[in-house]
Amino acid sequence: MKIAIISDIHGNLDALTSVLENIEKEGCSKIFCLGDIAMAGPEPSLTIHKIQELIQTKDFYIIQGNTDKMLSVFSFDIQNAIMKVNAVMASAYFSDSQILTNEEKNFLAQLPEKQELTLFGVKILLVHGSPRRNDENIFPNMKIEEVEEIIKDTKSDVIFCGHTHMPCGYQTNTEQTVVNVGSVGRPFSETPLSCYAIMEIEEEIGTFEIKHNFVEYEVEKAAEKIRKRGFEGADKLAKMLLHATSRYPE
Repeated sequence: MKIAIISDIHGNLDALTSVLENIEKEGCSKIFCLGDIAMAGPEPSLTIHKIQELIQTKDFYIIQGNTDKMLSVFSFDIQNAIMKVNAVMASAYFSDSQILTNEEKNFLAQLPEKQELTLFGVKILLVHGSPRRNDENIFPNMKIEEVEEIIKDTKSDVIFCGHTHMPCGYQTNTEQTVVNVGSVGRPFSETPLSCYAIMEIEEEIGTFEIKHNFVEYEVEKAAEKIRKRGFEGADKLAKMLLHATSRYPE
């Protein structure tokens, strides 16, 4: 069995469409989505609608990302907190909150924060940031002791996360596998390729392999869409799609 694990779409329907085509080509029978599906992207509403369609038509599991939670209910306190980190993201948050309908916000609000599954004896945990917090970072090149501290209260064989938009993986001394699946819609890399993970489980014996897939999409088209949204800093987010050299737009 092949399972696709996607995360951090951020309203980029063009990227999601290309990734879904690649998932189909790979022959994946399930899709796990780790959240952050709408905020600060070209088409937040249409992307939510696509996710809702996938829930109805595919073997699709989804959890809530930290920005999904923020978008589910607008508040100036949240906007001010985002402003302290990055003004462009605060502007995008306000704009998204004006665009999304109450129905769409309610959909984001009801998503589970994490999910545990067992497939062919393999215990899998889906989180957005980490098992401890939806906004905790699991970066590449961390010390293995740091990763082990983050996951110490878990018993899962495999932990999938996103949030940082930086793909990586760890094998711990407790024989647990931790994989950051990267970002579909806003990868933090100088090459604008969508990234997701594929887990292939050998059904009879419960062994597995995990790889990252990198997918080309119509990035210029997506960048133009977000630029046309017109909120303050939208042009900077558009440039990040084309060539991301930092975590937040500068």
